[in-house]
Order: sequence, then structure tokens, then C-alpha cells
Amino acid sequence: MKSIAFRQSGFCLTRTDAERRASRPRQSSRPGGNTGLATPGGDHRNAGFRRAVTDLACRALQATLPPALQSWGWAIRREAASIPDDTRALLFTLDSLCGLMPRAVASRLRQPFVSLTGEGAPFSKGSTIMHIVNAITRRPRALGIICAIGAVVLGLAYMAIAGASLRYLEINVGALVIGLTMIPLLGRIAAAGERWAGCAIIAVAGALLATALLGSRVEGPARWVSLGGLAIQPSLILLPVMLVAFCRTRNVPATAGIVVAAAAMALQPDRAMGGMLALCLAALVVIRRDRHVVVALAASIAGFATTLVRADTLPAAPYVDQILYSSFDVHAGAGLAVSGGLALLLAPAIVGWSRDGDNRATYAAFGAVWFAAIVAAALGNYPTPIVGYGGSAIIGYALSLLALPKMAGGSVAVGSRTSCATDEPPSDRNLRIALA
Repeated sequence: MKSIAFRQSGFCLTRTDAERRASRPRQSSRPGGNTGLATPGGDHRNAGFRRAVTDLACRALQATLPPALQSWGWAIRREAASIPDDTRALLFTLDSLCGLMPRAVASRLRQPFVSLTGEGAPFSKGSTIMHIVNAITRRPRALGIICAIGAVVLGLAYMAIAGASLRYLEINVGALVIGLTMIPLLGRIAAAGERWAGCAIIAVAGALLATALLGSRVEGPARWVSLGGLAIQPSLILLPVMLVAFCRTRNVPATAGIVVAAAAMALQPDRAMGGMLALCLAALVVIRRDRHVVVALAASIAGFATTLVRADTLPAAPYVDQILYSSFDVHAGAGLAVSGGLALLLAPAIVGWSRDGDNRATYAAFGAVWFAAIVAAALGNYPTPIVGYGGSAIIGYALSLLALPKMAGGSVAVGSRTSCATDEPPSDRNLRIALA
């Protein structure tokens, strides 16, 4: 490869194509070699075909190589052109292609992450994987989207192993598409003011109360709304985003909305959502206590206590309830898929808590919401979020991601809006739009 290295340095001392053709021997040294002139029958056609393949392989390599490696592509092309024997030229080109193509493909795959890692060259010092991991963990919302996709995929794997109907898998995939589509769409909508956010929380609470009074009942509890032949659980969609919104906007209307939501959970009754409400507000009291949070916590504890007193005899539904245990009875791989998917749900809260001290209240609320849902699914006949059959939790998880900042440490600290005159960050505005 001395000639390749010499040409890579910028000095090209090769002859022109016409000179090479003129200097090629007119007689083949062996059958199948390049004669340079028409020879009997198929030898000439085979030689032309090999030379065409050689030229095509060189062009493909040049098209694949990044700019930093283009000099290697030109060197290989010129070296192949200087070899008189077509077979040897083809073998040389294919050998070079096998040597450089993996590096070229790796360079192309790394380029989308160059803007994330801040690297200016495709081959930089340090671990590329670590650069990608650090770039993602600096973006809590992007990490949440990745975790949502991963959890849904693991849930699909569990249901496929367990023999669930194809319709179940399609519904979960459709819910994921809806949830992920809503994130950028809601992010582009114009923001509303703080007073509107409090009213939106009241409106959400009113929807939960209407579900308790007018929703579809199944053996007693009224937690569902029939929509197009599908049973939707509004509390799994609305309550998570409502709680993380209250974390950022704590005022009298928002507090009133939480009190109404606690009453709705008691009327349905829904111990899982009542426990989610109480646990999230308890976490907020520990981190950022104020009178609004204390009042909301008292109402949520009363509502949760009421759900414990009222009977809840709803049986477990296949692929929905108690799958944290039943999945291991199906197959060890199915059980690991369910456990891994549930662990992914908490990853954005854990990573954000450790890397973004300014927004720890938001991460605590987010983590408490989904930890409560997981615990409820483990202890009773309640939906296993994301990994089990049902699109309500998938959409609810996607909406709650709007509470997470796009960049760790990139938004203002979370505090009571009644005593803080700080400008509203974009993530707050998007969150309030989601409440609509």
C-alpha cells in the first residue's frame, strides 16, 4: 500500500488512463487476464465486466467514505486503474472495500450525534458511546421519549410471548404514536397565562369527577369512558399531567382542582390513582412545602383512605393486571421484559434528579406518579402501566413528559407561582397546553 500512502499525502505521480491502456500488454499472461484488445469470445467480455465491477466498487467506496477519508478512496481508485490485470484489480478493490467500508459506515452512523456531543470530527478522542449517553442524559425529555418507546417495545415482546391478540399489540402501538405525536404538536402551540393553567387543572378535575358519576361501570367501579368501542381510563391519561402541572403552578384554582380530583378518585373508587395522588403530593411536601401543597395533600389522603374503605372486587384482566408476576409463569424472558419496561419508566426521574438540581421537585413528582402506578399494579388488580395492554397509560406517560425540561438545568427553578415573579419557561407553557 506504499503507493496509496504516497498518493494520500497529496502527490499523484500516476499515469493517465490513456497511457495505461497504451502500455498494457497485448497478450494475456494467463487465461482470463486483461488483453487490452479484442480476444476470442468470452475472455474480452469477462474482462470488461470485471473492470466495470472494479470501477463500480471504487465509486461506491468513494460515495460512502466521509470527507476525512476521501483521499483513501481516490488512492484506491487510481491504484486499481494502474493494475493491468483485471482480476487482480478487482481483488485489490474488493479487499480495500472490505477494509474501509466498516469504518466508513461507522463514521456515517456517528455523524447524527456530532451536534449532540459537540465534536467537530467523526473520529474524536473518547468513547463515542459515552458521548451519546451524556448527550441524552442532559436532555430529560428526550430520555423520557426513549424510555417510553423502550417500555412499549418490551411490553409488546411480553404480549407476543404470552400469546396476546394482535389487536392488543396494535392498540398499544397506536397509543404510542398518538402520545409521541402530541409532544411536538403541543410544544408549538402558543402559551397561555398562569390563571388559565389553574382553570385547566379545575377542568381536568371536573372531567375526572364526571367519569366517576357518569362513566362506564364494571362490577361497581366507574373508571372508564367508552370511545369508539374502546374503554379509555381518563385518570391514567389526565392525573399524571395534572400532578406535574400542579408541581409547577401552585395557586388557589390549582389547589381546588386537586381537591376535586381527590374526591373523584374516592367516588370511582380507584385505589391506584388515589395512592398516586397522595404519594406525589407527599413528595412535594418533603421537597417544597407550602400551604397549597399541604391542603392538597390532606385532601388526597382523605380520598385515598376512602378508597381503602370502599369495596373494590374488580377481577384481574388478562395482559393488564398482575402481569408483573404472571409474566414469569409464561416465560423468563417475558418476565424480564415486563420488569425492564417498568424500570425504564423511572429512569428520567432518577437521571434528572441526579443531574438537574434546579428542577428536583418536577422529577420527584414525575417519579412518584409512575412509581405509585407500578406499586399499585404489583399489589392489586390495577393496570400495569405501559408494558401491559392498554393505551391510556401510554398516552398519559407521553403527556407527563412535557413537564420535564428539554435541557437539564435549562429552565428556572420550580417554586410556588404565588410568590415568584420569574418568567414562565417554555416547558411550563407546553404543559399547560397538554392539560387542555
